[in-house]
Amino acid sequence: MADPDLLTPSTTVCEPRVVGVEWDAVRVPRSVGLLVLDILGARSGAVIEDENAFYWLLPAESTQSWTTVNSQALPAGTTLAVPPARLTIGPESHWRICPGDDQLRTPAAALRAALEDASATAAAQPTADLDAGSAVQ
Repeated sequence: MADPDLLTPSTTVCEPRVVGVEWDAVRVPRSVGLLVLDILGARSGAVIEDENAFYWLLPAESTQSWTTVNSQALPAGTTLAVPPARLTIGPESHWRICPGDDQLRTPAAALRAALEDASATAAAQPTADLDAGSAVQ
């Protein structure tokens, strides 16, 4: 079930939310993230996008030992700029895939497998610096 706070329209201003409470988050550079979206298809939960990266929301405590290539698990306690419900345009943080009533979080195993497949495809492409500007504060 989706987090009701993520579905309630508020303003056009992103709200800082703490990672590791209701969900974990994984940051993926745009170049790989586009491939991951294609691979995951309907298995993907909600995805936040900014000018540099995509952020997948995963079940809480599912990224504690995350070491998957071309991605970065945001540490618990980090704040992530979460857009208001249905904000789908940017360049600032917005929903690439809006949170739905039935699927907010992406299963960690599905994201990990998609990242491994996408990384093999993107190996010849330059990847964005994972620490470059982002929605993380």
